Amino acid sequence: MPTIHLEMLINAPIEICFDLSRSIDLHQVSTSKTNERAIAGKTSGLIELDESVTWEATHLFVRQRLTSVITKYEKPIYFRDEQVKGAFQYIKHDHFFEEKDGKTLMRDIFEFKAPLGILGRLAEWLFLTNYMKKFLIIRNNTIREYAETDLWRKVLNQKAPKS
Repeated sequence: MPTIHLEMLINAPIEICFDLSRSIDLHQVSTSKTNERAIAGKTSGLIELDESVTWEATHLFVRQRLTSVITKYEKPIYFRDEQVKGAFQYIKHDHFFEEKDGKTLMRDIFEFKAPLGILGRLAEWLFLTNYMKKFLIIRNNTIREYAETDLWRKVLNQKAPKS
């Protein structure tokens, strides 16, 4: 089963990075190229422990639905989302956050398994792992862009402090 490891240092507080990572609204911004949208469960705001979201998107020219649930949660350092229904045989995505000198180290460990036995293994090797890695990098770059600017305020509905 493929495992993708990503790390990104973000010049923003850990709480902002954590909340942006579980924002349904920001996820939809980061996945606009696949027309991903939340259609059931938690469809906006911040997803919490034991909450689910069903996504509808077009990946690899196929319209798909995927439902995931937050199965582990320790604010603001860790959460896990897992597929409970969808095209994959298995998806588990661990999100880790660590404060480092006023910045946040964000780490992802993304494990998945394609369906269809040997054909799925071949797809993982030929293109699927690379496709999923690029998808996660785009998402993480969006999180960094919002966290390092005032854009996070729009997504998290927070006003700028008064001077």
